[in-house]
Amino acid sequence: MVVALAGATLVALAAACLVGSTPLGVDRVLTALVGGASAGDRVVVWEIRLPRAVAALVVGAALGASGAALQGLLRNPLAEPGILGVSATAALGATFVIYYGLGNAGALALPMAAIAGALAATALLAAAAPRVGSVVSLILVGVGLSSFAGALTALLMNLAPHPFSLSDMLNWMLGTVANRSFADLAPAAPFLAAGLVILFAGRRGLSALTLGEEAAAGVGVDLPRTRRLVVLGAGLATGAAVAIAGAIGFVGIVAPHLVRPLVNHDPARTLAPAALMAGLILVLADIGVRVAPTDTELKLGVVAALLGAPVFVWIAAKRRLPGG
Repeated sequence: MVVALAGATLVALAAACLVGSTPLGVDRVLTALVGGASAGDRVVVWEIRLPRAVAALVVGAALGASGAALQGLLRNPLAEPGILGVSATAALGATFVIYYGLGNAGALALPMAAIAGALAATALLAAAAPRVGSVVSLILVGVGLSSFAGALTALLMNLAPHPFSLSDMLNWMLGTVANRSFADLAPAAPFLAAGLVILFAGRRGLSALTLGEEAAAGVGVDLPRTRRLVVLGAGLATGAAVAIAGAIGFVGIVAPHLVRPLVNHDPARTLAPAALMAGLILVLADIGVRVAPTDTELKLGVVAALLGAPVFVWIAAKRRLPGG
C-alpha cells in the first residue's frame, strides 16, 4: 500500500506541474525540469508549480502522521492537530510574530513561534489525557484550547496596525501554499523532518497502547517515553506545517481513517500511509484550487475544511460510544 500511495503521490506532483492557468505539455515540463526549456517554462515549473506542490505534500505528510500518532496515543480516532487545538496554537504563535514584526529578526522566527505554540498544546493534551474521564472530555479540552487560541488570534487581527499585517494574518488563519518557494520551505524543513523522524521512532509503543496503558506497561512499553516522543514529534511537525502553510484542518483525521482498515487498525503501521495519503489529498486539493473557475483563488485550508468536516461528523456519529 505504501508503494501504491507513493506512486500516486508522484503522479499527483507531475499533474501539479502540468496543470494551471497556462497548461504545459509533458515534453515542456520534462525539459524545464532538466533545465533545457525556455526561461518562462523554467520559472513556471521550478519557481511556481513544483514548490507549491511540494509544500502541499510535506504539509499534508506532517499533519497526516501527526494525526495518526495522536490518535494512537490518545486511543481516539477523532484526535487531530486541528480538532485538538494544536494547529490553532501554532497559528497563534505565527500570528504573534507577524503582528509584532518579529519575522524581520530572522528566517527561523516564524517557524520557531509556530512550533512553540504546537508543542505547548500537545504537552497540555498529553498531560490532560490520563486525567479526563472520557474521550469526549478530551475532545472538549482540545476544542476549548482551539477556541481560546482562535480568540487570541482574532484579537491580534483586530488590533492589526495596518492592512498588510492583517492580510498576512488572515492568510495564516485560512491556510494556503500559494506563492511558496523552496526558499520559504527551507527554514521549516529541518523541524518538519525532525518531527516525522521522532514520530516514527515512537510508533512501536502506539501498537501496545491499543491494549490499554496498564497492559502496554505490562509488556514492557515505556509509556512516558512514547508520550514524550509523540508530543515532541507532533508539535515539531505540526508547527513546521503551520509555518509553511498556515492552519489547515481535518486532513489529519481523514487520512488515518482512510488507511487504518488497510493495516488492520495497527497505529504503528498507520503512520507512513497516513502521511502519504494526507500529502496526496492536499496536492490534489491544491490542484483543484488552482483550476477552479473562481475570480479569487480559494484558500487550501478552506477547501480542506469543506471536504474534511463532513467526514469528521460521519466518524463521530459512527462511533456511538457512551461517553465518547
